[in-house]
Amino acid sequence: MEDQMSKMTLHGFEISDIDDIMVWETGDLVLQFTGREAPTSREIEFAILRDHIIPHPWYMAICLNSRVIGSISVMQGSGEARCRGELGYVLASHYWGQGLATCAVKMVISNIFEEIPELERLEALVDVQNVRSQRVLERVGFVKDGLLRKYLVFRGQSKDMLMYSFLSSDVLNLWSTFDL
Repeated sequence: MEDQMSKMTLHGFEISDIDDIMVWETGDLVLQFTGREAPTSREIEFAILRDHIIPHPWYMAICLNSRVIGSISVMQGSGEARCRGELGYVLASHYWGQGLATCAVKMVISNIFEEIPELERLEALVDVQNVRSQRVLERVGFVKDGLLRKYLVFRGQSKDMLMYSFLSSDVLNLWSTFDL
């Protein structure tokens, strides 16, 4: 497992990543928590990649041995909410349980507060049924802020979500528990 993590990198997405994206974005296990429908066509996914993902400064590909196996992003708030950002990540189900998502989240946290100095808080919303993702956040040092009842509609059903947060002041605790 540690050998795999040493081969993991984050980089900005490229057009050539489209085939890898199509593989992991169509997996049923992944789709159950992403809030997206399965991609309907390569052309639509290509347009989303070109127009929205590649231009975004903090939408990164999670790569293992130079192959895209997932994504991680930080969407910074605007106006009065510019002090916070929402963390999101997805990993191909074949790689679940190997510590790769945890490593990717720690890699982002180690840089994000320096790269976006006005950011003081990272938030992550997690489906109450997504126990694996809850564990990822808790291992990294995110704090469970609470339950948001009937927070969003997901495939026609109201869903309860958990709100987690990590503050810029929490980074000092991160360094004592993890070596990058």
